Amino acid sequence: MSEAKTASGSCFCKAVQFHFTLPSKWCAHCHCSMCRKVHGAGYVTWVGFESDRFTLDSGQQHLKWFESSPGSSRGFCSHCGSSMFFRSQRWAGELHVALGCMDDPVGRTPQAHAFHDSHVNWMPLDDALKVFNG
Repeated sequence: MSEAKTASGSCFCKAVQFHFTLPSKWCAHCHCSMCRKVHGAGYVTWVGFESDRFTLDSGQQHLKWFESSPGSSRGFCSHCGSSMFFRSQRWAGELHVALGCMDDPVGRTPQAHAFHDSHVNWMPLDDALKVFNG
């Protein structure tokens, strides 16, 4: 029997290190205003995993969560400030990871644009990905 494949990631300073057992569930660009503000970018690329596939390898003391809206929270490193995770009652059983924090391939590329109705006009989209509004 072969060993399960994993993908590792970390925050910028590597104080928080983690891995997931593959496969991931999905990958998408989120254009919602909260993701844009938290990450300081036109959109954030998230990869979704089942929560029980997540293992925190180090940095429990640095991983902090804040409630960004009722029933939703975001995980970040208290040392370097990297925004890494999102979890919500809306997507119970999933943990969303900022793809830029992954050090290893997750087995898929972005499949869609989410919350496209919040898209900023200064960030052109010229791909053929599916588009979903809030």
